Amino acid sequence: MPPDPEQVAADDWSAAMAEQAVAAPPRPPTRPVFEKLAPSGEGTAPAHDIDLIMDIPVSLTVELGRTKIPIRHILQLAQGSVVELDGLAGEPMDVLVNGCLIAQGEVVVVNDKFGIRLTDIVTPSERLRKLNR
Repeated sequence: MPPDPEQVAADDWSAAMAEQAVAAPPRPPTRPVFEKLAPSGEGTAPAHDIDLIMDIPVSLTVELGRTKIPIRHILQLAQGSVVELDGLAGEPMDVLVNGCLIAQGEVVVVNDKFGIRLTDIVTPSERLRKLNR
């Protein structure tokens, strides 16, 4: 009678676990990777060190407008095609950071390059109110 494959697998696992227990004696606990942050001075509130996040890249997008069109129309687009957007000429453009509206502004041209002049900054409370809708 051939050996039961499940029993063979269980025996293999048991042997491997026993070998690991002999080969690797228990290690003493190590120091945590992340240490607790301490306040900057005695008796003062912890400093909000914004310098820690200053180099984190984010995606900034200026949105001129949006539209929904069928795929058949997208496949018909060619050089010189015009796509109508829901934004109006002269209307403020939305400025988004990682998809979240932070400001509105108007398009400007400086040295043959497009830019945006911020005209209205969205306050943190307004951002929270829009997220809760």
